Amino acid sequence: MPASTPATLTTRALLLDMDGTLVDSDAVVERCWRRWADRHGLDPDEVLKVVHGRQGYATMAVLLPDRPMAENHADNRVMLAEETADLDGVVPVPGAPAFLAAIADLPHALVTSADEALARARMGAAALPVPEVRVTAESVGASKPDPEGFLKGAAALGFAPADCVVLEDSEAGIRAGRAAGMRVVGVGSRAAAFAPDVHVADLTRLRVEHAEDGSITLTVLP
Repeated sequence: MPASTPATLTTRALLLDMDGTLVDSDAVVERCWRRWADRHGLDPDEVLKVVHGRQGYATMAVLLPDRPMAENHADNRVMLAEETADLDGVVPVPGAPAFLAAIADLPHALVTSADEALARARMGAAALPVPEVRVTAESVGASKPDPEGFLKGAAALGFAPADCVVLEDSEAGIRAGRAAGMRVVGVGSRAAAFAPDVHVADLTRLRVEHAEDGSITLTVLP
């Protein structure tokens, strides 16, 4: 493809991660997980390398592999409460308001590792509309990078996986989208390292067009 030709993906439905994709919550994630790392005698910088994209209990299982899973789930409930209460610095990813406005009448779903309360809190703090179709932590039995959430999102919208495009920022999320048989738009600096189908620095670089046949075209802007 010539350098002057913009990258495009054509699809019928969009599955959107939240943190790092629509909402910049890095500040609160870092605060909460650094405190958690300190409580458990772990290197906070190493902890932050694996937290993005996963549900908290799954992150804890990676970092504390010998701890009973029941303790991870209990600890995760504490973490979710802390994260939901701490909204300082939660802002929209650049371009997110306009992007969500552009797809408001198109098939799309939120697929997030946050639970319903945290998703609503962060989307509200960022002044973003909450998609009507949502797959949150309560909806799945397995965290990303398992594809369950994206497959449930596609099913809820009534589309085959091949007809969906995922927007993600994390390694776990990109792996989950690929495992679901979907193409992936990587958003932000984290995503660039994990070979998404296309990559954008933020949502200001993604143009949305739709046709009468229901197809949606995403174009990466220079």
